[in-house]
Amino acid sequence: MSQSERIIVDRLQSPAERYLKSWESLLLLVAVAIFIANSFASPYFLNAWNLSDATFNFTEKAMIAFAMALLIISGEIDLSVASIIALASTAMGAAVQMGVGTPGLIMVGLGTGLLCGAFNGFLVTRLGLPSIVVTIGTMSLFRGISYIVLGDQAYRGYPSDFAFFGQGYVWWVISFEFVLFAIIAVIFAILLHKTNFGRAVYAIGNNPTGALFSGIRVPRVKFILFLLTGLMSGVAAICLTSRLGSTRPSIAFGWELEVVTMVVLGGVNILGGSGSIPGVVIAAFVMGLVTFGLGLLNVPGIVMSIVIGALLIGVIALPRLWEKWRR
Repeated sequence: MSQSERIIVDRLQSPAERYLKSWESLLLLVAVAIFIANSFASPYFLNAWNLSDATFNFTEKAMIAFAMALLIISGEIDLSVASIIALASTAMGAAVQMGVGTPGLIMVGLGTGLLCGAFNGFLVTRLGLPSIVVTIGTMSLFRGISYIVLGDQAYRGYPSDFAFFGQGYVWWVISFEFVLFAIIAVIFAILLHKTNFGRAVYAIGNNPTGALFSGIRVPRVKFILFLLTGLMSGVAAICLTSRLGSTRPSIAFGWELEVVTMVVLGGVNILGGSGSIPGVVIAAFVMGLVTFGLGLLNVPGIVMSIVIGALLIGVIALPRLWEKWRR
């Protein structure tokens, strides 16, 4: 069956049939299967407070993944997100030493994330440099600044009310971070799937030249996406720093791999042009359940890294292998 014939067949199917055959539905089944497996693997898994703690394994990364999803759909990528967290956290720690209160710390964290995103966006959209090369460079640059400022030291002494963002609960076992994660997911879902901006992102990812000639301001849209990615990294930095209660230059080390894996696992095409926010939400739960389940079984962190790496390779390779098999 040719590509055009498959498109016609897909259009003749009802929305329910299309959803049941979608990547999101398969991913949802995987999430349910992992949940059931974890409940049998550990007697502590089904505890309400343990399940609440499990959300901390993915909420901060997922906040970045939502913005990263839009960026990858547009055909770009940002590998400096974890280093932006480190730099934003370092900036907040330095502000604490100068007596800045919680509102000021929030502004410092968000502002640092925006500045880093703007720097990446300027290099990519104004100078025409490849985003993967630029963000590999800024990944070292931003974290290197944190190491220069802190060395082997740590910033502590954050205000007591600042701890609410990473440790507070809105109601019973529902944490503030989880509520923030849900709100941001809804915002990005509306932005990508219900607005002209989202349609422009898809158009750029499928054909940037065609999008440019159709009147879409491609550099401007991509610059905004880099700003959003930096902003979400700043939000994650606030939550993570609040949860840990301290800042070290190694904070969030290796998170860029997990964020990209979360996005690709959610069905976003690594080459751009397709993907959805609901898929990324489900992928966040899948990765959170996997890492939390392995943690309950006392699996070492290095093994978790191997699992995440294998997951990234698998979700990139499987669609290609499946397409070859169908042909």
